Amino acid sequence: MKQTLLILPLLLPLFTAMSTLLLWNQPRWQRLVSLAGTSAHLASVITLLVTVYRSGIQAVNIGNWPAPFGVTLVVDLFSAVMLAVTGVIGLAVAIYSLGSIDTRRQAFGYYPLFHVLLMGISGAFLTGDLFNLYVWFEVMLIASFVLTALGGERAQMEGALKYVTLNLLSSAIFLAAVGTLYGVAGTLNLADLATHILEIDTGLVNALAMMFLIAFGLKAALFPFFFWLPAAYHTPPAAVSAIFAGLLTKVGVYALVRVFSLIFIQETAFTHTVILVLAALTMLIGILGAISQRDFRRVLSFNLISHVGFMLLGLAFFTPLALAGMILYIIHHMLVMTTLFLTSGLVYRLQGSYNLPKLGGLYRSQPLIALLFLLPAISLAGLPPSSGFWPKLALLRAGLGQGAYLVVGTAVLMSLLTLYSMIKIWNQVFWKADPDGKPSPKAGGHAWQLTLAPVIALTLLILVLGLAPEPVFQLVQKAAYQLLAPAEYIGSVFGGLY
Repeated sequence: MKQTLLILPLLLPLFTAMSTLLLWNQPRWQRLVSLAGTSAHLASVITLLVTVYRSGIQAVNIGNWPAPFGVTLVVDLFSAVMLAVTGVIGLAVAIYSLGSIDTRRQAFGYYPLFHVLLMGISGAFLTGDLFNLYVWFEVMLIASFVLTALGGERAQMEGALKYVTLNLLSSAIFLAAVGTLYGVAGTLNLADLATHILEIDTGLVNALAMMFLIAFGLKAALFPFFFWLPAAYHTPPAAVSAIFAGLLTKVGVYALVRVFSLIFIQETAFTHTVILVLAALTMLIGILGAISQRDFRRVLSFNLISHVGFMLLGLAFFTPLALAGMILYIIHHMLVMTTLFLTSGLVYRLQGSYNLPKLGGLYRSQPLIALLFLLPAISLAGLPPSSGFWPKLALLRAGLGQGAYLVVGTAVLMSLLTLYSMIKIWNQVFWKADPDGKPSPKAGGHAWQLTLAPVIALTLLILVLGLAPEPVFQLVQKAAYQLLAPAEYIGSVFGGLY
């Protein structure tokens, strides 16, 4: 039963991808199978989260090969939470896609690629082995590269080339680091590495830590490796941009948290200080980029970069409060960024552009769309009592407790500038009059309802997270303590023998 529960988040997207591929010439059935597959995936990851919360960390060795020799799947509360939010976003984007993905893109394999991407993301959160993490990264890269270029428009191709080039560089560095680590440690199982890393020379460990920081930093869009993201995320359809913004960079963040809380923890005065500096620079550079943009999705893309830096403050401070705040911030950010990118797609559907100076007048003609932007925008800025306020408060308190006043000041400035960038979008898209004086846009029909429904659902979820954060905060506190006490993780992999 346990083995089935851990494998289902991989098997369901794989089966759905294969089914939609077989239904290539039947678009209606493709959509129905996609919806059923994402619903089943969400049910499986919610069940897994409940199991881990009640029964502790779950691990299974595929094929009954004992760790560290076989393929190991491990789920602690942190990875279970990431899987659960992935399931929510996957279903929301699948519903949105029903009304927004045109038949041309569907004919070129949108739905099979979408579910392969979900499988790769789920595999990255489930794996207990560094080499298999590399494999799941490559599965994600292949699917995401084709999704970025799907449609063949000039801007898409340009963004896709930048995206794949930088991510291939990241993969090369990752593979080099994995090979070197295996050469000196003789294992790539995360739990086994946590016990063997103490036997390796400290200087070599720090060098390997920096290689992994660069590899995962590229995937997470950490400074100075972020420049591929705003070049790529604003080019594909809104559904693709939304799932990229909500999930892909978070896989890089997850990988950083996993290795720097389980393996590279001997020299935290060095490694986590480097992370702290890079996180602060990411926050600052990202938000400065956001306020200078004139394209709806590029403003959101640079905000995404900036907030990656904010969530990595929790890893840098490395205290229970900081890690709990970080995990809560990741949950909030995954939901908020997905919602904002989906909302940008609604605006494009109404006015045919993402260029801010060309937009306007939607507050009067589409008050619901204005509200669906405003609520997650407030949350992104962290105004109380939104979903972004509570994790920011926890992270800032953790920073003040460690005397990191300059970094805390940078974080506060970033929050104010985030608010400014959201006000900029609000003024340009919703408040000012339409610059062309066109009649108020109207929308309706089945397709419009399908795109609107998941945005409303995600916005309500964001509201609940802000107004009733206590249950979720208790969950992330428990997850934080698991990260700080890796003995349970190691023991679950080795059958309690650690």
